[in-house]
Amino acid sequence: MKIAKNTVVSVAYKLSDAQGNVIEESDEPMVYLHGGYDGTFPKIEEALDGHEQGFETKLQLEPDDAFGDYDQELIKIEPRDRFPEPLEIGMQFEGVPEDGDEEDAIIYTVTDVAEDKVVLDGNHPLAGMALRFELRVTDVREATAEEIEHGHVHGENGLEVAEEDDEPPPRTLH
Repeated sequence: MKIAKNTVVSVAYKLSDAQGNVIEESDEPMVYLHGGYDGTFPKIEEALDGHEQGFETKLQLEPDDAFGDYDQELIKIEPRDRFPEPLEIGMQFEGVPEDGDEEDAIIYTVTDVAEDKVVLDGNHPLAGMALRFELRVTDVREATAEEIEHGHVHGENGLEVAEEDDEPPPRTLH
């Protein structure tokens, strides 16, 4: 089956920076609904469109096609007393950027903790980076009517209700 709109695609991947340093390699394939549902980057969809199981490709995404440019405006310095104890570098909090509303909420990562101040970064950790992908299509199937209606994959190898002891759902690149 060829990859086209409303197909469910499983892709094994290796993600590296522009210098070839491996950032992440999939143990399990990412699974997404193909055809503009925001399950992966548009450039990845373009590269896979029309191909079949077994297809392999390499591509580089510039920041604009991946996680965007690094935005200094997303760095915040907040009073230390606004945060719970214990507070550690790497912890994440959801917040609203200045001049934003609840719909604009993003994840901020703690990058520095001082005695009375905390530095938060609202950029994605890979923002500003060119990224290299090595992709291999491991499966292609027709999406169900429910998946198309909901705009994402369900059930086997997709989003599903997780029991407490279940593995997390597969990764999506977006």
